[in-house]
Amino acid sequence: MSLLASKSPLYATGKSLGLLFLYLITGLWLDSYYFIKYTDNAQWYANIVMFIMFSIVFIKVTKRAREQMITAVLIAIIGEYLFSIVLGMYTYRLGNVPHYVPPGHALVYIAVLYFSKASSIIKHKVSVEKFFTIFILIYALVFLIVKNDIFGFVMTVATLLILRNKPRERLFYLTMYLTVAYLEIVGTNYLCWKWPSIAWGVFDFLPSHNPPSGISFFYFGLDLGSLWLYKQRHKLTWSRMKSIRKIRQEKQLTVN
Repeated sequence: MSLLASKSPLYATGKSLGLLFLYLITGLWLDSYYFIKYTDNAQWYANIVMFIMFSIVFIKVTKRAREQMITAVLIAIIGEYLFSIVLGMYTYRLGNVPHYVPPGHALVYIAVLYFSKASSIIKHKVSVEKFFTIFILIYALVFLIVKNDIFGFVMTVATLLILRNKPRERLFYLTMYLTVAYLEIVGTNYLCWKWPSIAWGVFDFLPSHNPPSGISFFYFGLDLGSLWLYKQRHKLTWSRMKSIRKIRQEKQLTVN
């Protein structure tokens, strides 16, 4: 059964986010403080498993999705070295950027994309968005009150404000927020990486938790960068798609 054409929201969720969440909690374990008790090459095991998983997903998705995965990897490499190594926004266990991280960004991106494009999810889009928004607000407020996570709360508010005027992208980014929150909780609890107690380790007026709640705010760059590069490589296709979308909107207005 096709994930995108599935009529079951549970099936679509399980085959996209469910499999991703299962992989994250097991794959990151290979680079965790639990596993380094048994080997000094823990990160290499995590790298090998990631490249196997990346290859499997890469083969199964569409041609367009493959191109987006490659683009996501390239953007993630630049972003990781900029934010982690240059700016010191967070630090990985060995002080490097693990090889599994950039393709990991691509897996997160494609899983969230497929979930948000599944017909069974789109059918309940409004309800899903409301539920996700409420959950995100509660999550960020708990981190703010219990963990004094001002940095994460500010980014959460900024994300939700931006999405107010982005109806077509809203479901994708709300899903991305929750996925990244899960990823960050798993990774930091495994001690795969660590966030400083204040934003970038510099701004005292922005206390942060490890991890900050709204860090998915920076994933805007990953998606926007992937989309921009795709548009540049396929200008004619993108122009046709915009024309079709405009015609559909005009028909809807006429009917209404």
